Amino acid sequence: MLPSPRLSSPRWRGAAAVAGGALPALTFPEPGLWWFAYVALVPWMLLLRTAPTGRRAAIEGWLGGVGFTIAVHHWLIPSLHVFIVVVAALFGLMWAPWGRLLWALLAGESSPARGAVAVVALPSGWLMIELVRSWEGLGGPWGLLGASQWEVSPALRLASVGGVWLVSLLVLAVNTAVTVLIAVKRARTAAVGGGLVCALALTAVWIWAPQPRESGHARIALVQPGIIQPGIVQGLDSVDRRFARGEELTRELIGQDLDLVVWGESSVGADLLERPDLAARLAVLSRAVGADVLVNVDARRQDSSGRTGIFKSSVLVGPQGPTGDRYDKMRLVPFGEYVPARELLGWATSVGKAAAEDRLRGTRPVVMVLPESAGGLRIGPIVCFESAFPDMSRRLTRDGSQLLIAQSSTSTFQGSWAPEQHASLAALRAAESGRPMVHATLTGVSAVYGPDGDRVGRLIGTDASTAVVYDIPLATGTTLYVRFGDWPVYGALAVLALLCAAEGARSFRRPAPGPGEPLVHTAHESAARPGR
Repeated sequence: MLPSPRLSSPRWRGAAAVAGGALPALTFPEPGLWWFAYVALVPWMLLLRTAPTGRRAAIEGWLGGVGFTIAVHHWLIPSLHVFIVVVAALFGLMWAPWGRLLWALLAGESSPARGAVAVVALPSGWLMIELVRSWEGLGGPWGLLGASQWEVSPALRLASVGGVWLVSLLVLAVNTAVTVLIAVKRARTAAVGGGLVCALALTAVWIWAPQPRESGHARIALVQPGIIQPGIVQGLDSVDRRFARGEELTRELIGQDLDLVVWGESSVGADLLERPDLAARLAVLSRAVGADVLVNVDARRQDSSGRTGIFKSSVLVGPQGPTGDRYDKMRLVPFGEYVPARELLGWATSVGKAAAEDRLRGTRPVVMVLPESAGGLRIGPIVCFESAFPDMSRRLTRDGSQLLIAQSSTSTFQGSWAPEQHASLAALRAAESGRPMVHATLTGVSAVYGPDGDRVGRLIGTDASTAVVYDIPLATGTTLYVRFGDWPVYGALAVLALLCAAEGARSFRRPAPGPGEPLVHTAHESAARPGR
């Protein structure tokens, strides 16, 4: 069958690659087409295997990566403007080797052995891309394909075994198996076998993976001032208005028999040591509701080591004022809270909403202990996009946290998919750690998830200004992910290392052509169409 003339055109193929790479964005909230994740990559993968050369496959891998990056992070466009194209072009380079690998394994009439290898190697290669772009300096682990399965119970059970990484491997393995099934006739048995292995592995995890054991409940209130209140986010007196609205909503919780009240990120705009009047007002609230209040302070101060600057800090306030428990945010949002290599990239502040001044980082995670009236509950706070990092919630769980709490805002991205996507990450962190997680925001979406990742109570949307009480199940026990960590990443590295070793050994054993002998053409090249 002859290829379509359009698919022979580099221009049309390039456009198709960008569009194919963008399709997985539909699997995340707000569209939330989680089921589509298992075939979303198939059009792009089918295109890559028909590339005329390995070099062209790498280019189309890069273009697909550009499409993926822009589509998944499109809500950053108002902040980054045209700079997002530059970022996407650089990020897209990570997919170039993956495109070349896919072509090497599946182009032409691939053998059954190569089809089987592809079902393992291509997910492993994709996982390396997710690992690299999960580095904080590159924006953190946003848009990992496994995160699209945040509301699917079997996938959450899988996350308790190997984190979001293992879920990503499953999603990629199914996409690869479908691609082989459609396009590589000789390897269809291998594709079916790969699908059966995935199904059996998921069944085994569902039956045998250890699950947390329920150990009581905690009554936690979330206070969300909401963007619908005028002057809450922007304006000269927005900081005071935000505090006053949080104060008003917290008073509505009197008599609710609470263990803790949680405010969102940047809910307090001044250091409580510099503003004892604010600390006193919070102490009055704590006495009135009969529970400590966890606020988030976004303000300039000097820390214990003498550093002076703006910190974002989770601060616990009790009936007598600040208890002394404080967690300073450790992982900052590139450009939003600091500009990497400001000497070189400081110009970004003139084309977008990049931070005019770098925030300062905290140095260690903190587990806070509530008073005996709250059962001595141990809570582990994180701030904003730190909830995207699996290792942070795992560390807090290993340090003894019984309840994970993320304080966030997302006020800059109201009206986009970002608030829903951010809230969904808490479900994965809860399932991975086997501990319930609270996602408390300034302007929505706020949510609570139990230790198995299932949602507790209702979501608080971006159109709400309210305080809601949740009865949250607590749990004991250790998930396999907390115990063994990111083992799927190491497994994927081992797969790629073995593949490289096998290809190297094969090249070493291949005899070189003698004098005057023509070069031997591979399955992917011919005299008319060289492979390189």
